[in-house]
Amino acid sequence: MASESLFSGLKVLDIAKGPVRLVSAPSVDNWRAVQVVLILLSVTAGSVDAIGFLGLGGLFIAHITGNLVILAAHIVADDKAPLANIISFPVFIVALSVTRLLAAGLERMHVTSLRPLLLLQFLLLGGFLALCVGGGLRLDPNAANATIAGMLGVSAMAVQNALVQISLKESPSTCVMTTNTTRFVIDLGEVLLGRSRNDG
Repeated sequence: MASESLFSGLKVLDIAKGPVRLVSAPSVDNWRAVQVVLILLSVTAGSVDAIGFLGLGGLFIAHITGNLVILAAHIVADDKAPLANIISFPVFIVALSVTRLLAAGLERMHVTSLRPLLLLQFLLLGGFLALCVGGGLRLDPNAANATIAGMLGVSAMAVQNALVQISLKESPSTCVMTTNTTRFVIDLGEVLLGRSRNDG
């Protein structure tokens, strides 16, 4: 049994001729655990989106494409758009890219990415919560702390979108509206990291 485990480990570490190939860290094998995680992530996304929309002046935290619609409505109406709506999409893209790079680093070290990415999301959501609670009942959506809180929430949702695609492969999305953006950025990362040029 130990020899079989060692043999399979050596097969994984086998280096092909030419450039070094990176081996993906193993995914979660327990499907029931994956289902529980996906349900919790979906509830988290819905809750954070409702909190952000109601408490931060109409900012979508999880469904980022909603902010593009609101931004377009402000432009058409010639109204001043809130800063949080303007920067939410770029912040989401940057957070997705950083998450992909972090996952790639973890894969290079042969560390499964799910737990570290869940921890990162938890810390970002903790910052979001602390700033929102610290702002009190009358939090001004245009205040700096509200904007920072919103961007921490947006970053947490970017991490969540990425971790479902990276760590829980072939699982359904937990934030459906932003799946296309997430898939594009993750695929772009794969191409730039040299893993899927044939699938470009």
